[in-house]
Amino acid sequence: MSDDELSIDANIFEEPEGFLPPPPESHFATYDRKVTHAQPKQIRMKLVGKSPLWGHMLWNAGIYTADYLDKHATELVQGKRILELGAAAALPSLVCAVNGAKEVIATDYPDPDLINHIEYSFSELENNAPQISDYKVKGYIWGNNVKESIYGDDKTGELQEDEKFDLIILSDLIFNHTEHHKLLSACRQSLKSTGRCLVVFSPHRAHLLNEDLKFFETCKQYDFEADKIDMINMTPMFVEDEETAEVRSRVYSYFLIPKWQIESL
Repeated sequence: MSDDELSIDANIFEEPEGFLPPPPESHFATYDRKVTHAQPKQIRMKLVGKSPLWGHMLWNAGIYTADYLDKHATELVQGKRILELGAAAALPSLVCAVNGAKEVIATDYPDPDLINHIEYSFSELENNAPQISDYKVKGYIWGNNVKESIYGDDKTGELQEDEKFDLIILSDLIFNHTEHHKLLSACRQSLKSTGRCLVVFSPHRAHLLNEDLKFFETCKQYDFEADKIDMINMTPMFVEDEETAEVRSRVYSYFLIPKWQIESL
């Protein structure tokens, strides 16, 4: 072979073994329940190592939502049908499952890794709790037909009133500004006229807080009335400039109440 010839018998574009770091491994997060006489006292979640959908973290909003549902379980959870959108760690769903819900359906983007990790967390809870609710873990893309996605390809059409949910949980989802209409469409399809949506979020990008809050204006187009519950401060999720720390530490909570419920009263 001459000096200016090149052998391509081997794959010259293949990275040498060990050149790239291995992907992050799955890890666990734990949540300590704050209500008196809680059983189990602690809930453990298995999280993916890394996710472009941010499903690899336990968020402040998820912790706040779990605290709130534990505290208000009699009103919001017991005997109720509950749907969580964009569940990620699925902590709010897991808390509902130990608080006597009639049924809990935890959904996230239909990525097998995400779904398998949520299923693992429910299985572990089932082994450690005195009793848990009936539950399903489903892949769901926001805005798609809820009945078809959750109940199978042969279940087309709209959900009937008795198939709909008493509570829909949206925990740290509305930073996805392009998805507001899809989220609200899913809620409008699947919430009972007597139900409510619990929306909790942190403004992780302080300069886009107003864009986050537009969700509660857009909801009017879907016949929802936004009712603010609270705003508290927690340690910010990300280390950034100190000037925005206070805004990023906020955890806002709202109910979306069906206007068709209000008008019927």
